[in-house]
Amino acid sequence: MNVEVSFENGTPTARIPVEFVERKGKGHPDSLSDKSAEELSIGLCEYYMENFGRIYHHNVDKCVLVGGQAEAWFGGGKVKAPIDIILVGRAASEIAGRKIPIDKIAEETTKGWLKKSMHALDVEKDVHVSTRIRPGSVDLVKNFDLEDEIPLANDTSFGVWYGPTTETEDVVLNVEKELNSADVKKKHPAIGEDIKVMAVRRGTKVNLTIACAIVSEFVKDERAYRETKEIVNDIAEKVANKYTKLPVSIHVNSADNFAKKLYYLTVTGTSAENGDDGQVGRGNRANGMITPFRPMTLEASAGKNPINHTGKIYNIVANKIVSRIVKENPEIVQVACYIVSEIGKPINQPQAINVQLYSKKIPKLEKEIESIVEENINKLPILWKEIIRREHSLF
Repeated sequence: MNVEVSFENGTPTARIPVEFVERKGKGHPDSLSDKSAEELSIGLCEYYMENFGRIYHHNVDKCVLVGGQAEAWFGGGKVKAPIDIILVGRAASEIAGRKIPIDKIAEETTKGWLKKSMHALDVEKDVHVSTRIRPGSVDLVKNFDLEDEIPLANDTSFGVWYGPTTETEDVVLNVEKELNSADVKKKHPAIGEDIKVMAVRRGTKVNLTIACAIVSEFVKDERAYRETKEIVNDIAEKVANKYTKLPVSIHVNSADNFAKKLYYLTVTGTSAENGDDGQVGRGNRANGMITPFRPMTLEASAGKNPINHTGKIYNIVANKIVSRIVKENPEIVQVACYIVSEIGKPINQPQAINVQLYSKKIPKLEKEIESIVEENINKLPILWKEIIRREHSLF
């Protein structure tokens, strides 16, 4: 397995003097791009399986969202130009003489999840979906289609994960999730889906900055806008208090300037309506956050095929390894797992795996971790089933 377990004496992230953590919410243009790419990949997998009994080569991990044009005012607004979502990549487009309706799959999957996720967006009217998807290169397609029991790595890529999360990370992740929950949207429809949360911890104090798109239809005047900001603040405060005992200061829509009549008002609940653009891989990492004080990969997991693209599946298996180690060894204050592939080699034979522990060297623990790694790596050939069932969040 080429596993190396290393023991470190450094300062865990939770104890360093300064920590930054960011999360882009589900309505952020970059998150919309990630979701579009991933849902298209799942849609292709389902189509291939239903019609041909297996998944064919594809990597649709490129997507650009071109922001529209809109004008919002208290009590209403209008979208003047639609949001353009352009899906780009490679996919098997003809199998046994049968054309694959990639454009149709892309439009149906994208508009389908948008309707479920964005409560104030008129998807049919205000979103335009197009594709630039062509067949893959001969070498990568043949590499994918080899009739081996174990798939061969599509690329030389690496995946990483770490744990346990810090209190700051827990606050950021759960504040956004709560603000974007179905319950909050039902009670407070003025709260849009484009929510970005940034935490800065300095010592034992946390500063939380929240950018939250407010839906203009549901705020009739400046007073209602202020009240909505207070609701966002109160919800964030309650969530923060569940995950940390550190003092947390919260600032909502800091760029507002009431004297100059500047507000974060949107018609649709996302800044994508008015010139803010998006792209796959520019947002959250596979663990749902952006954490510059932690190990990360710049690999975009969304949209990559779930069979043999190690830039996707190695992040997930690293998560499984770390989660198991943390659960079974709560005394370990910090763990990280790094896995790198070699193109053309079986996915369950990585070039190298490094599990980094903040712990004193314990031979028994080393053997236990090697066993955990081996067990999870050997399950890689069936990991795709969990992915297309949407059991793993990737952004």
